[in-house]
Amino acid sequence: MTAEPTIVAGGGPGGMLLAYLLARAGLPVTLLERHRDFDRDFRGDSLHPWTLELFDRLGLSGRLLEQPHVPARRFRFRTGRGTVTTTDYGLLDTPYDYVAIMPQARFLDFLAAEAATLPTFELRTGAAVNGLLGAGTADDPVRGVTLRSGERIDAGLVVAADGRFSRLRTLAGLTAESQGATTDLLWFALPRHDDDPPDAAVDLFLGTRSYVGLLGGEDRWQVGLSLPKGGYPALREAGVEHVRREVAGLVPWLAGRVGLLTDLNDATLLSVDISRVPDWHRPGLLLIGDAAHVISPVGGNGILMALQDALAAANHLVPALRAGTVGTATLAAVQAEREPAIVSVQSRQVRIERGVARARERGRTIAPPAFVRLLMRLPAVRRRSARDNAYGPVPVHPTPELARELGLAPVPA
Repeated sequence: MTAEPTIVAGGGPGGMLLAYLLARAGLPVTLLERHRDFDRDFRGDSLHPWTLELFDRLGLSGRLLEQPHVPARRFRFRTGRGTVTTTDYGLLDTPYDYVAIMPQARFLDFLAAEAATLPTFELRTGAAVNGLLGAGTADDPVRGVTLRSGERIDAGLVVAADGRFSRLRTLAGLTAESQGATTDLLWFALPRHDDDPPDAAVDLFLGTRSYVGLLGGEDRWQVGLSLPKGGYPALREAGVEHVRREVAGLVPWLAGRVGLLTDLNDATLLSVDISRVPDWHRPGLLLIGDAAHVISPVGGNGILMALQDALAAANHLVPALRAGTVGTATLAAVQAEREPAIVSVQSRQVRIERGVARARERGRTIAPPAFVRLLMRLPAVRRRSARDNAYGPVPVHPTPELARELGLAPVPA
């Protein structure tokens, strides 16, 4: 075992899970989170069946699902021509035949508390990284970080899991390349009523100029209104009443409460990005999650991809850290395993983005083509869509070696 800990910078889903897995394997790990806590709004609240199955094997799913959450069993497009169910998780052969919509802060608090029971885990909040120790070259690998406070922390390996605006990625001289997003989203919250549709938790309501995405919570809806990339100044000029009309027009049962949005300053602009870094590593440094690749929020794949990055990284890093030999080949193997899935997800998202842009430019309804609507009537097609979304295009599983290290329950027969 290396004497120095692995530093994971960023306490989002990917960083938190990787730190937990390393500590559960008995390896020293320090998780650095620049915020003081996790009590803030996130836009990704989706825990997919793959995630719930992994937590089941870790012995954590029971306690996790004691946390308040909303189960979403279908994903639908709602259009003026009717409703198209594209994904039916209820058709999957798993006890977790749904997506659990759980506030990300609650999920992170849960996993941080579980990790805190492990003797080799350390969480440091309010710890903002502002420098790397080492140039990240073969002759001078990254060997730790410096904090804004001036403190220096040595490490055997540094993992950047600090999000789409990764400070560590910038410090390492790595750049994310855009794949071509055409949409931004204006996010705000509205209260949930008892008589609201119970099954609209992850639906998209499609119109001619825009669409509305809903993310259901226990007592509120997160509402995302689409706008053209760079269209926020025009939206501000149109004013909050324009936003109310768009949302009420696409989701009529929200019309009676859109007036609760009284100021655009109460909404958040999310600049949609689809990008990835050509090289996810430098000697002594590995990027995972949004630091390595940014996924569009439409489809809710971002958390799933980050968590699968974390498991893939643990598969490779645990034996290497145990042997004290985390070389470039090990870091490259993580990227080689995960990159095909990321390319697949992003390519599909870019195609959707381009279709939305074409429909917007031509004044047509943003909707699936007729042949897709026809195909989605077939349960087998909806099941395949559910499987692809639930597990990702290239699912990750613990290696037998990691499973033994973690004491995982066997895979159900």
